[in-house]
Amino acid sequence: MTYPKEEKEILQFVKEKRIKVVRLWFTDILGQLKGFAITSDQLEEAFSEGMGFDGSSIEGFVRIYESDLLAKPDPKTFALLPWDVEGEPTARMFCDVYTSDGKEYEGDPRYVLKRNLRLAEDMGYSYYVGPELEYFYLRAPDSPTILDEGGYFDVTPVNIGTKLRKRSIFALEQIGIQVEYSHHEVSFSQHEIDLKFQDALTMADFTMTYRLVVKEIAREEGVYATFMPKPIFGINGSGMHIHQSLFKKGRNAFYDRSDQYCLSSAAKHFIAGLLTHAVEITSITNQWVNSYKRLVVGYEAPVYITWGRMNRSALVRVPNYKPGKEQSTRVEYRAPDPGCNPYLAFACMLRAGLRGIEKEYPLPEPFEEDIYAMSEADRRRRAIQSLPDNLYAAIQETERSDLVKETLGPSLFDKFIANRKREWEEYRIQVTDYELKRYLPIL
Repeated sequence: MTYPKEEKEILQFVKEKRIKVVRLWFTDILGQLKGFAITSDQLEEAFSEGMGFDGSSIEGFVRIYESDLLAKPDPKTFALLPWDVEGEPTARMFCDVYTSDGKEYEGDPRYVLKRNLRLAEDMGYSYYVGPELEYFYLRAPDSPTILDEGGYFDVTPVNIGTKLRKRSIFALEQIGIQVEYSHHEVSFSQHEIDLKFQDALTMADFTMTYRLVVKEIAREEGVYATFMPKPIFGINGSGMHIHQSLFKKGRNAFYDRSDQYCLSSAAKHFIAGLLTHAVEITSITNQWVNSYKRLVVGYEAPVYITWGRMNRSALVRVPNYKPGKEQSTRVEYRAPDPGCNPYLAFACMLRAGLRGIEKEYPLPEPFEEDIYAMSEADRRRRAIQSLPDNLYAAIQETERSDLVKETLGPSLFDKFIANRKREWEEYRIQVTDYELKRYLPIL
């Protein structure tokens, strides 16, 4: 569905459709959706001046003595929610956050992505992404009980998961979000809906909306949808493989017909940038303690820092070029999980790739072997590095990274590191069921 994208058109649309409530959305530093509702009577003021709110209660935002912030809605994100609130149609818009004196707030994740997109524009590039978000349908949020025992691309039996995916797709399209395809994933009760390639800012907004829609549709059916990276022991976790490319003057800057891989020098340097800085950005793309329960060998998770074309055990995969499909030339970064903050994740991947282009990082030869099957000695001999294996190790690498600090900005960078360290400390002192079962009977 198509919606108006200009302020005057939106005001007229709201009046004609008798919309009484508009929800204004933004995110905290962890990518948790935040927001508040205004009446349609306040919408013109929201566009012109912004709506004030207390930022001191938002994770990673301002301190209590500098709490006043403004949320200004982005008219390009206007859409009706695919469900009514108490029988009334409700609209939503994403907001940019400003300080009380009208400056862009540096702690706003959406601002961080926009600032890094401007850096790409200064180099002549536009950045496009297409994420593949996996998730699970479960009986309830307090117990990982599955709904089905289906596998990859299974069609039958048609069950509640199939119905939920279908309803979610219709809801997304009603908001104006185009879906490419959907399917059952590898693990029991695991599903995937893929969105059509978009510019990174639009896709970050879409990703936030996608997660809410999937959860809300599941809730209406009396079940629970989770984007937790690894909710169930012993089966594959959920990833968010991200396809990405740069465009210049309307043409795909990653494509070069004369190259054996049909990759331009910019594409090769971009891939080299992702590989070189992968360790540094992992705490951004995989920000939870639980993220590292997914990033282990044996469950199709990309642990090793290599690239390839057909190799799904590599961190970066370059899908094969198809004649006549030059515009679809892209690289797929396979580490992120669907629990990350998409604004920060996209910004860090972009900055890593741009650094590779700026510094002309050389791209190593691709690996097309199954890296999981190699011995540790073979991997050492071939100098294959690994991603961090726990959140604390990832935080330490990020804390040393000038690239991530420049990407996020000093203030948000410090707040993110402090927040992640706090989570690690909370996790570190827990006594788990594993420990009780393993040690209590023998010690």
